[in-house]
Amino acid sequence: MGNNTIIFTGTTFGILAIILGAFGAHALKKVLSTEKLASFEVGVRYQMYNALFLLLLGFNTNTTISNIKWAFYLVTTGTILFSFSIYLLALAEPLKKNFRFLGPVTPLGGLLMILGWGSLLATLL
Repeated sequence: MGNNTIIFTGTTFGILAIILGAFGAHALKKVLSTEKLASFEVGVRYQMYNALFLLLLGFNTNTTISNIKWAFYLVTTGTILFSFSIYLLALAEPLKKNFRFLGPVTPLGGLLMILGWGSLLATLL
């Protein structure tokens, strides 16, 4: 894993966040309740925060440092679990699917993101 992998992942998360944010603001506004749309927007926001985190990480760090690798893996996995479980939970009703099993996945993703940011902090200590 090198800087280009981190930058690629951050860029991909950023592009998807913009696409999903626009989709939520325009197409989903008509089919989701205010509460579900707000949840969807939280997923988009955290995905973008972590996209920027990964870009900064990729452009400014030495990826041979163990904590940097951990930060990348934890934030990437956490973002996927957190944001994408929120997207599916918000879209469950219009898709006529039962995604309730994803309820516990969201906080696990949040925990992984926290640990990823903590791994970056640990490089400073």
